[in-house]
Amino acid sequence: MSIESIDQLTAVLVESQRLGFLGRRPITEVIAHARGFVTALARVGRGESDPPPHVVDLGAGGGVPGLVIAHDRPDLELTLLDRRTKRTDFLERAVRKLGWTDRVTVSSTDAAAFAASRPSTFDAVVARGFGPPERTIGYAGRLVRPGGIIVISEPPTRNRWDAAMLRDLGVEWVDAEAGMAVFARFT
Repeated sequence: MSIESIDQLTAVLVESQRLGFLGRRPITEVIAHARGFVTALARVGRGESDPPPHVVDLGAGGGVPGLVIAHDRPDLELTLLDRRTKRTDFLERAVRKLGWTDRVTVSSTDAAAFAASRPSTFDAVVARGFGPPERTIGYAGRLVRPGGIIVISEPPTRNRWDAAMLRDLGVEWVDAEAGMAVFARFT
């Protein structure tokens, strides 16, 4: 990771914040938080002859954590998913500006329709601030392949994951890393 590339990423995220797609936290803190996803995704890799692992950012919004993951993990293919075209238009411009069009795609689609059309497709699903636990884990559970992982930004004070709901989705709690809830799909 070069200083120039982190400066370009920072500039993109500052613009995202200016447009109202990110909250008011300092961008350095936003990047540091998003790197918790990168840490949790360390278990997603590939062999020499395997295609690159494919990760979807559910509700990509202003580009966090997806753009930070793309910056820190150039070995991954990413899909940034958001239903709001104003945000996906911004994300498409950002991906072009950062030179990542060969490995990062942007989809302006509703999560329910996307999950129905791409079941068990992804090696990992990430989500930050997407919605209620049932909806977030429900879509993520449909999108991730068996053996894949789901990483969701976790509130610091409570566990919001109903065991029966997880079991019904074929998903199990694996760990909590760097403020992230990590799940694995077993069926």
